Amino acid sequence: MEILRTIDEVRRTCNALKRGDRTLGLVPTMGALHVGHLSLVRAAKASCDAVAATIFVNPTQFGPNEDFAAYPRTFEQDCAMLEREGVDVLFAPAREEMYPAGAETFVDIPMVGGRLDGASRPGHFRGVATVVAKLFNIFQPTCAFFGQKDAAQVAVLRTMVRDLNFDVEMVVCPTVREVDGLAMSSRNRYLSAEEREQALVLERALRRVERVVAEGERDSDRLRGELRRELEDAAGVRLDYAEIVDARSLEPVSDVGDGVLVAVAAWVGKTRLIDNVVIGAEDAR
Repeated sequence: MEILRTIDEVRRTCNALKRGDRTLGLVPTMGALHVGHLSLVRAAKASCDAVAATIFVNPTQFGPNEDFAAYPRTFEQDCAMLEREGVDVLFAPAREEMYPAGAETFVDIPMVGGRLDGASRPGHFRGVATVVAKLFNIFQPTCAFFGQKDAAQVAVLRTMVRDLNFDVEMVVCPTVREVDGLAMSSRNRYLSAEEREQALVLERALRRVERVVAEGERDSDRLRGELRRELEDAAGVRLDYAEIVDARSLEPVSDVGDGVLVAVAAWVGKTRLIDNVVIGAEDAR
C-alpha cells in the first residue's frame, strides 16, 4: 500500500491505476478505523479494480466547541488495517495540503445541509461537502463508498453530486453493528462501560418504530412520539433529535412510505451518537 501525502502524488498514482479503463473505488475516512470502515473497503474491493482510502480529520466540519482536538487519531493501527484489506493507495494529507493559505472556497448545500445534524451542528455539512468535493476532484474515482449510519451526510453528498455533476457513483453500505446492536462509530471509544450500556437505547428506539410500522401504523407524528418517548425516558441520554424524514431530502413526512428515514441523535455522557433505519425502498439508501 502506497501512503501519499500530496495531491500531485495522488493524481499521478491514480491516473496510473485507472489506465485501461480500470475502475477506482474511494473510501474517505477520518481514521480511528473500525469494522464499519473495513466493510466499505471490502465493498470497494468487490466492485472496483483498485481501491484508495483517505485519512484526514477535517477541521472545517467541527464546530468551535466540538471534539476536533480530541478526535481519536490511530494512524499506525489504521494503516495496518488498510494494508491487510488490500488497499492500493492511502492519502493522508496535512491540513495545509487540503486548505492552503488563502483558501476561501466552500461547498454549501444550505437546504438539505441545514436539516438533522446540519441543524444541530451549523456549518458541519459545509465542511463535509467541501472536503469530499476536493477528494472527488483529486481522485476522480469511479465509485465512492459511504456508510448508511451517516444517512444525513449521504443525503447532502448525493445532492452535491447531482447539482455539481460529479461523475462518480455513490455506494451506500449497510450500518455495521456490535453484537449488542450499537452502531459502530469511532466515537464509541469515548463511552464508559455504563454509558455504552445506556447508548443501546438508540437502536432499541429505532427497532420499536420498525415494529410499530410492521403492525400497521403509518402516521409519522404517532411514530415520532414513540421514538421520542423511548429516548426521553432513558437514563443518561440527552436527546438531540428524533425525526422521520424523506431519505433523500431530509424533509419531514406525514406518512410512512417508501424511502422514509427514521433518524436519531443523542448525547450519552459527553458523546454525541447518531443512528438510523430506512423503512421502505432499498434505493433510498
